Amino acid sequence: MLRIETHGRVRLVTLDRAAARNAVDPELAGWLYEAMLEFEANPDVDVAVLTGEGGAFCAGFDLKAAATGAAADWIAGLDIPEGWADPVGQPLASPMGPARLMLSKPVIAAIEGPAVAGGLELALWCDLRVVAEGAQLGVFCRRWGVPLVDGGTVRLPLVVGQGRANDLILTGRPVEADEALAIGLADRLVPAGTACDAALALAGSLTRFPQACLRADHLSARLAPEELARRLRREWASVRTALAEGVAGAARFAAGHGRGGSFEDI
Repeated sequence: MLRIETHGRVRLVTLDRAAARNAVDPELAGWLYEAMLEFEANPDVDVAVLTGEGGAFCAGFDLKAAATGAAADWIAGLDIPEGWADPVGQPLASPMGPARLMLSKPVIAAIEGPAVAGGLELALWCDLRVVAEGAQLGVFCRRWGVPLVDGGTVRLPLVVGQGRANDLILTGRPVEADEALAIGLADRLVPAGTACDAALALAGSLTRFPQACLRADHLSARLAPEELARRLRREWASVRTALAEGVAGAARFAAGHGRGGSFEDI
């Protein structure tokens, strides 16, 4: 379900649930979280590329697992403890796995096909996004009443600006690859089928630089860890107000509504 390869000083991490469009279930979330912690601690790799198998980046959290209750224990164990204030020194898992981590090393998303709902949040957690033509991004969980709880409400406004973030969060509409590039949601636009190769090439180019300086500037350019933690705590609080609505929406999805990204049959 999770493939890990090393290309020189680049770590390639591939979500491998192609039959579910790489939707993340609790098992995969745990593996992804541990893989990113290992990447951060490993002195032999400097940059990671996160991608998905089978022409899809990630369709979000596995709503079938949410609907059946199979994810209940995983979600229940993710409450943010009182006083948590540093995603660097006090790393915590999130529903999708690593979204509460602030790594010192860059992570590049290589996006083919859908990067939606929690999959969009994973892409936003990454530092750069290489997006292939034909990809589709969006807050598709809007139609199910499932809140953004993996940093989407924190990072999307930082990436595209508050006005565009409002549009995407409130409407849940799809964003095609060319629009993603125009609004800054994509950093590179590449031909279909080449996102992973392009991301690996970009990652390799970053390994040429002195790494201590690169990481120091990278850290300084982002939210202070304490501020990121504060905003993530605020976002997580929304779970309590929307949980019943989200469970009901997940059940509608599991029953077959809204497949293929349709907004008509929900």
